[in-house]
Amino acid sequence: MTPDPTSDATPTSPQVSALAQSLAESNANPQVRFKTEGGRLLLLLPPESDAQVSVTWNELYQQLKHRLNAGDRFWKDGTSVHLIGRDRLLDARQLQAIADALLDAGLILKRIYTSRRQTAVAAATIGYSVEQLSPVTPLTQSSGEASNPLADPLYLQTTVRSGMEVRHPGSIIILGDVNPGGSVIADGDVLVWGYLRGMAQAGASGNDRCVIMALRMEPTQIRIAQRVARAPASPDDYHPEVAYVASEGIRIARAADFPKMRLDSRSS
Repeated sequence: MTPDPTSDATPTSPQVSALAQSLAESNANPQVRFKTEGGRLLLLLPPESDAQVSVTWNELYQQLKHRLNAGDRFWKDGTSVHLIGRDRLLDARQLQAIADALLDAGLILKRIYTSRRQTAVAAATIGYSVEQLSPVTPLTQSSGEASNPLADPLYLQTTVRSGMEVRHPGSIIILGDVNPGGSVIADGDVLVWGYLRGMAQAGASGNDRCVIMALRMEPTQIRIAQRVARAPASPDDYHPEVAYVASEGIRIARAADFPKMRLDSRSS
């Protein structure tokens, strides 16, 4: 792999800290709200677990429509919306209903933040960028702390298309391809059961023992912890490969050879 000195391997999501205050506010407010922050338009949904008054999906949807139909709009047509779902369980149909309601008002659903695995899977399955936040980690706490336990793996049966990004505080397993322009960023390992042609980062919280594995490794860029590398030229023959960090930087090995290499490195 070729080190990429021009790239900045950011171990944590730049949006997390910026969203922390808004997420905390959403805990205390049982209403659907819009808010601008850092030049972005946020749609804040009331949480399910901490709310003093439970809000059903129908109530939530009516609140959203009311907000969109209100006369005090402060956005331009075509503005992207970041949906802050918190711990609210949303299926694909409900996410699509939110996206359609936003589109009717001239807004475009761009990214979904959630602490619910089912919501993250549903969002990725219908093609939206998604970031799953750990429900056990306070949002004001740095996700770069090595003592934080990893979340359970996120399993997705989908294609990560161009412009789509998936973030997760554990390992990510994708049964499908990652197309050029798509990104997969995990605090744990990244396993792609298909073509990896976009960008992948493992160990995003700083663990350089994490690996990236793909049936066919043709990434635009690979990151493991703080290390960054570009992919080598496409090989003539293909086989499952593993990208890992060695003393020389990021290296790629045949998947069949990697377990022995890892065992030898630990015993030496």
